[in-house]
This record gives sequence, C-alpha cells and structure tokens, in this order.
Amino acid sequence: MANFNKISVASDARTELHDKLNLTGAEISVNNLPAGAGVPFVHYHKKNEEIYFVTAGKGTAVIDGQTVELAAGDWLRIAPAARRQFSAAANEGISFICIQVRENSLEEYTADDAEVEQ
Repeated sequence: MANFNKISVASDARTELHDKLNLTGAEISVNNLPAGAGVPFVHYHKKNEEIYFVTAGKGTAVIDGQTVELAAGDWLRIAPAARRQFSAAANEGISFICIQVRENSLEEYTADDAEVEQ
C-alpha cells in the first residue's frame, strides 16, 4: 500500500475529501457556489474549528450575526462555537476550501514534527 493518495477534484458544488483521500486527522471539502447561491443553513461545531481559503470569486458569510466580506486570497478561521453560514455568492460566484480540525489539537508545527534525512 502506498503512503499517499492523489485525486483530482472537479468543479462540483461540494467535494468532501475524507473518504477520497482516507483522511484521519482533518475534514476537507472543496466548495463552489454559483452567483447568488448560499449555504441553506446556519451551523456550529462541538469540537472542530474551520479554516476557509477562498480560491476564487467573492461572497459573504455571516458569523455570529456579523456579515464578513470574502474574496479570492482570503483566509478565515472560525471557532467551533461560532454560528456560521455562507450567505451569498457574488455575481462571479465563490469557490473555497474548508479545512476542519479539532480545536487545540496541533501538538507540533512542521519544524518540530519533521525529520530531515541527510
């Protein structure tokens, strides 16, 4: 068995990578909302923070009642308890990656966790 998995992701509305890549420490999804579309529910998490990276387009999210403008290149971290909803994609739509991990679970950063072979 290989020590890696590689896939290609189409521009579907949502692609969840946990099963496709056999993820064991993070939940990752690739999301594409067309113009005017939004996620039809507000949600929060019990344990997991979410990290969003906007890869293309523009839109808005509502986090704990506050509207946050988002555009390509933006990164956004949301604490588990925050109520959040991607409320509307702009005219060009919005594409983003959502990474979900357990809050406070990071034990070592790359420099401390990596072993460099000589």
